[in-house]
Amino acid sequence: MSDTIQNQKYVELTYKVIDKRTGSVITEVEFPIGYVHGASEALSPEVTQDLQGKAVGDAITLPIDCDKLYGPRDEKLVFTDHLDNVPEEYRKVGTTVVMENSEGQPKDFLVTKIDEENKTLTVDGNNPLCGREVIFTLEVLLIRDATEEEIAIGGKVGDSPDINEILH
Repeated sequence: MSDTIQNQKYVELTYKVIDKRTGSVITEVEFPIGYVHGASEALSPEVTQDLQGKAVGDAITLPIDCDKLYGPRDEKLVFTDHLDNVPEEYRKVGTTVVMENSEGQPKDFLVTKIDEENKTLTVDGNNPLCGREVIFTLEVLLIRDATEEEIAIGGKVGDSPDINEILH
């Protein structure tokens, strides 16, 4: 059994995303994220490639241009409306609002601003990382052989890694 990351190994790691310009932490996981290397699409190919061959305790740091992952920021996906037109449950910054386009396809929008003085609310359909360059740091916590069931689903049974929001 190898103690390095390779295909069909179950891996647990933590990560942190840092804004390259300001140095501030944008997001950081509280609990380890698990996936099966080579069987899961939870990580982008760039990250998977850099993790190959790493061992427990190793850390990698990757600069990522989020425009390459998510496309450039699109100001047509930013809407401001009067608070009276917005249901009460959506009147909090950070709330996700699911809207549909004319074909009925859903799209997530995030409440980004509430202007109490002008009684308006702004939602943004861009990925929150659009337009940013970030530093993505990962630390490998665990490597072991994956079970057949874990290989089939790409992660720990009963676990649902969701670093797609950051890396896809």
